[in-house]
Amino acid sequence: MTKNRIIIVEGPQGTGKTSLTNYLRDNIPASNLYRLSGQKDKTNNGKEKSIIMYNALLDYLYKMQEVEMDLIFDRTFFTEEIYARLGYKEYSFTKIYLNLLKRLENLNNHYDLYLILLYLKNTDLYKQRLERAYHHNYQAFSIQNSIDQQEAYQKMAQEIKNNASPIKVLETPTDDFSYAYKKINGIFRING
Repeated sequence: MTKNRIIIVEGPQGTGKTSLTNYLRDNIPASNLYRLSGQKDKTNNGKEKSIIMYNALLDYLYKMQEVEMDLIFDRTFFTEEIYARLGYKEYSFTKIYLNLLKRLENLNNHYDLYLILLYLKNTDLYKQRLERAYHHNYQAFSIQNSIDQQEAYQKMAQEIKNNASPIKVLETPTDDFSYAYKKINGIFRING
């Protein structure tokens, strides 16, 4: 019996997470798309709120095991860890992140787990993408922030791969979305 999937799309600001998650939702039948945002509060009080939020999310995923639906996420707790690693937060999130990661990995008996990390080969593209008309002011948008995030996400991807995680980590450039879509189509058997 085929397992349902949890597909988490992560990456720096400007890599096209919204475009890719919309594409997945539009092309994977019986799927739900969740677009998450972290806490604006960068203090320890915000850390406590994040712990509550992400543990509730994992509780929800456990409850959804029998629903037979693919679950697509635009950001999750991986972003929180990256932002804390880069000093955008006043606290360390690593201990909590590792606990959340273990809880996610423990879902592998019921779900195929995917972490799709987006990046740009040509980091100059961040400039035009970050000049979009509307975005949240949760974290300052800048080319350097996106490049720093990209490097941190790539390091995180390698850590997950090195630890023999059941999470399938897929890294794909989005300089050319047609390439990214073709790659995604092959992995998720989308006729695109």
